[in-house]
Amino acid sequence: MSPDAVAATFLALGGLLIGSFLNVVVHRVPAGKSVVRPGSSCPNCENPVRPRDNIPVLSWLLLRGRCRDCAAPISARYPLVEVGCAALFFAITLRFGVSPVLPALLFLAATGLALALIDLDVRRLPFEISIPGLGVTVVLLALAGLADGWSPVAVALLSAAAWFGLYWSLWFGTGGRGMGLGDVVLAPTLGLALGWLGWGPSLVGLLGGFGIGAFVGVTLMVIGRAGRRSQIPFGPSMLAGALLGVFAGSAVWGAYLGTLA
Repeated sequence: MSPDAVAATFLALGGLLIGSFLNVVVHRVPAGKSVVRPGSSCPNCENPVRPRDNIPVLSWLLLRGRCRDCAAPISARYPLVEVGCAALFFAITLRFGVSPVLPALLFLAATGLALALIDLDVRRLPFEISIPGLGVTVVLLALAGLADGWSPVAVALLSAAAWFGLYWSLWFGTGGRGMGLGDVVLAPTLGLALGWLGWGPSLVGLLGGFGIGAFVGVTLMVIGRAGRRSQIPFGPSMLAGALLGVFAGSAVWGAYLGTLA
């Protein structure tokens, strides 16, 4: 097994633990509650979750998806979020290897997963996550620059400005009806991180988000789940586009430039 595969496996295990914490974040941040105290408890009987029942995925399986005390069902979303975070960590590590930019991308994956779920639940992207997230991303990319050189900085800054400018223009131009301010606040973080990888990931991620959003909107209208005036959360599409840019942006952009040549 290659060193990158070994690292990806260990980081995936860490992703399970972080995914467990993300479940707490998704539940408590929109409600304005602390993510630290009190400890996790059953929402039905309010008994504290025992440490042995708080092992990612495994505890849910052993308990057969029910609370140990009151047998109330525990949503399958909890282990799915944990597995999803682990899968993202594994795939990103395999894609980029153990590199200076890896911590920033893993942080972006974890926060993006939490934000997408919150947007689906409550139709907003909390500033409590997105604003500190921008600061953490800047710090992690600065550390990557110290370790690997500053050549990506110019593109990253221009990319962040382009993302923010486009999202702000759409928000301002529609009076906030076309998208939420949370999307605007999140945009420079995604633009900065993807721009650090290059123009290909940035532009594919930017356009991909709008393409995915349009596809989701049309699909929901076709199957009767939404109308023309329905408010459909755009954050998940925006983040899915960014993920597309991370994994396929360079290849797609290179193929596009190849057709022009």
